[in-house]
Amino acid sequence: MSWQPADNPECTEDGGSPIETVIVPRARDIGSFEVRRALPSAKRQMVGPFIFFDQMGPADMPVGEGLDVRPHPHIGLATVTYLFDGEIMHRDSLGTVQAIRPGEVNWMTAGKGIAHSERSPGEERLKGPHMLGLQLWVALPKDAEETDPAFFHHTGDDLPTLDADGKRVRVMIGSLYGLSASVKTYSDTIYADVALDAGAQLPLDTGAEERAIYVMSGDIEIGGERYEPGRLIVFHPRHAATILARTATRLVIVGGESMDGPRHIWWNFVSSSKERIEDAKADWKAGRFAPVPGEHELIPLPER
Repeated sequence: MSWQPADNPECTEDGGSPIETVIVPRARDIGSFEVRRALPSAKRQMVGPFIFFDQMGPADMPVGEGLDVRPHPHIGLATVTYLFDGEIMHRDSLGTVQAIRPGEVNWMTAGKGIAHSERSPGEERLKGPHMLGLQLWVALPKDAEETDPAFFHHTGDDLPTLDADGKRVRVMIGSLYGLSASVKTYSDTIYADVALDAGAQLPLDTGAEERAIYVMSGDIEIGGERYEPGRLIVFHPRHAATILARTATRLVIVGGESMDGPRHIWWNFVSSSKERIEDAKADWKAGRFAPVPGEHELIPLPER
């Protein structure tokens, strides 16, 4: 997804709990649907390697319309797309053409440079697309920022799942609760989709250095405090905590090891070097990124 302007999320803190910060995303209507951005925020640039966190939708688009994100570039990161509802057709400059559907993971490593587009497929437009999903960006370690671009798709059958005691945990990236996903990463990273029945309790795995949960739906309680949907709840490093679902709840767990230093972000570019971002800007403006086959338009470099 191409970076869209959004106000800084709000952050609150409670020093007496296992929670370090609660981030309330700012919502922004970008035309066909609403985006809620939790990262980066004023108080937290990253959680583990995750440097960008957008909730897409929920959105009901008119018949004949849909998502149309024209080709745009990335460097220094990997995009991770996961849908709860709807379908997106991904195309990139490697020649990849891949639909993503609910319960599947698209991992695109930008590395030294890639361009891609994201659009609603024709079948979705015929019925009026409905969309709900997340797009996250993972910052690459310094020694992998200039790696070759790559794309990987994983179906739901590829992703290990724990289903017991009113909780269902699908591990999409990394290792959690004794399960390990096969998605290739460049640093210790965790990402899981969690569904909890009302009354179920989920101890938060303490294996990862940095962890957060994002509540998609439902009503949860942690340490006696209640939290509504649309909250990114960041925990103190390796601090034990238990999530109680007061109602049926859907949430995701994200995190991993802390990144090897801060990152610069400009538009769709992430890098440990400001100079590298300036080079990427010049390359996109001059047409030096590889084109996306089948696409005949692109998003121009912003003026600022």
